[in-house]
Amino acid sequence: MSLQESENTAEKSLIKRYQKSGDLKVLGELYQKYMHLVYGVCLKYLKSREDSQDAVMQIFEKVTVSLLDSDVQNFKNWLFVVSKNFCLMQLRSKSYQQQQRQQDISESFVENSLVIHPVHDNEEMESDLSKLEECIDRLKAEQKTCVRLFYLEKKTYVEIVEATNFDLKKVKSYIQNGKRNLKLCMTN
Repeated sequence: MSLQESENTAEKSLIKRYQKSGDLKVLGELYQKYMHLVYGVCLKYLKSREDSQDAVMQIFEKVTVSLLDSDVQNFKNWLFVVSKNFCLMQLRSKSYQQQQRQQDISESFVENSLVIHPVHDNEEMESDLSKLEECIDRLKAEQKTCVRLFYLEKKTYVEIVEATNFDLKKVKSYIQNGKRNLKLCMTN
């Protein structure tokens, strides 16, 4: 038996264990091995690191459900197809396209406004940074932890889940709500 056949047999065994138990640790072991592949596929199609990181987590959530009743002979190939199809659906969705257009407009505006109105006042920037730090400190503990890990320490969702033992959906929620609360705090 070749090494590849041996790995394929081991993966099939993990798939069957997951399908019988629904144990996410078993699936996590299997998914972790190919997460770089999933990220690469997402980056190829979505062209954004942040969107690709989000997609990796969303694909994992999709896999948790679809693998339960799929007859998978080669997990790597199956996961590649699932990832590619997910990305294509994202690209087709109107909200994604509108979001991209809006982001392009915002980036263009910010770039142009910096050229037209360059920031000369370091004190103003220091004030903004101080206010941001105050706003972060006002967040709920879970939001503060997740926001700091994600934005300041550049941790992925998976790394935050491992560091905090929060559920993946909770981590996403804490980051999204924390970001919204920071925006509100900064504008007030």
